[in-house]
Amino acid sequence: MKNLAGHFAVIGGGITGVTTAYALAKRGFTVTLFEKHRYAAMETSFANGGQFSVSNAEVWNHWSTVLKGLKWMLKSDAPLLVNPKPSWHKMAWFAEFMAAIPHYEKNTVETTRLAIAAREHLYAWADEEGLDFDHKREGILHIYRDKAGFDQAGKVSKLLAQGGLERRAVTPQEMRAIEPTLAGSYYGGYFTESDTTGDIHKFSTGMAMAAERRGVKTQYGQEISAVRSDGKQVSITSQDGADQQTQVFDGVVVCAGTASRGIAAQLGDRVNIYPVKGYSITVNLDDAQSQAAAPMVSLLDDGTKLVTSRLGLDRFRVAGTAEFNGYNRDIRADRIRPLVEWVQQCFPGVRTESVIPWAGLRPMMPNMLPRVGPGKRPGVFYNTGHGHLGLTLSAVTADMVAGMVAGAQAA
Repeated sequence: MKNLAGHFAVIGGGITGVTTAYALAKRGFTVTLFEKHRYAAMETSFANGGQFSVSNAEVWNHWSTVLKGLKWMLKSDAPLLVNPKPSWHKMAWFAEFMAAIPHYEKNTVETTRLAIAAREHLYAWADEEGLDFDHKREGILHIYRDKAGFDQAGKVSKLLAQGGLERRAVTPQEMRAIEPTLAGSYYGGYFTESDTTGDIHKFSTGMAMAAERRGVKTQYGQEISAVRSDGKQVSITSQDGADQQTQVFDGVVVCAGTASRGIAAQLGDRVNIYPVKGYSITVNLDDAQSQAAAPMVSLLDDGTKLVTSRLGLDRFRVAGTAEFNGYNRDIRADRIRPLVEWVQQCFPGVRTESVIPWAGLRPMMPNMLPRVGPGKRPGVFYNTGHGHLGLTLSAVTADMVAGMVAGAQAA
């Protein structure tokens, strides 16, 4: 496409970066995408839960979350684990997290509206570009083992409804009809027929290739060492091994996940992202029995904070938990074990001898809303901090920030 509006850089080749580059290219910008890995989507966008889950739009800023964090602090396999070792970054983040508790309802409704809008963009782009990412439109079933959890879900449903989402309460009998392979005893559930699932890595790499077809220049293997703005242009210094280069652009969109905080500081902005580690396992369904015993409908178990997605015929993804432990990326056996045991309990016919563990750092803002918009200096924009909803929200925030860039350039 002909350059209509200038040359912009996008920093970060995860799902927010590739969708942002794509959205900018569709609007006529010349775009260069920087990614430190050799391929797109190799960190947080590699092996997450795979849910396009508007029904999971509830923000975490609630006193019950704080109490659970304190209760589970010394339990190594807890769904929510906070390393008690203090740091200024962690303390500042939690202070802002608690300050956002009064906005829990408003932010949940806003996130729901964003997620519904994102769904339409994402589906349209996937259809337009012919992307294959194991997309399943089977809905998402939230499961509850006791009355207290089910009743709390009813309160959340009212907030989701304010944001425009339809989901319905279901009985244990209806749950079995929706997903016959699910074992165990449950009080009830909530089913969202409009939610879907897919492979985030396949989607992100497909979008990266679609962006290239639209003229985006992708520079992989480029570690960003400096980003500067003089108020008119932005210079980006990157290096691949010993080779260093500095390039100048009309502007930049920072989509760098947990690295966004450091980049923002170089540009005079405060973007208080904290890395919240999540874990997943991909169960290889290598035999017909396991393929038949694994669910087709996506699940969210609120008690264990685990989500699932069926990726094609022969893969079953289980993901979740939240670990506040700085930038540590270690895959811990005591955090992976509960995921495997959950599969064995809920889907006893699935063999778990071939399981691939993974851990990634979710970039989370204290109020659980993504940072989308301009920085202090002209030509600087952000699309980052999507937390556990990167796949769910990315398409709409990419379109939003591309619109803001276009508006600023036209002014």
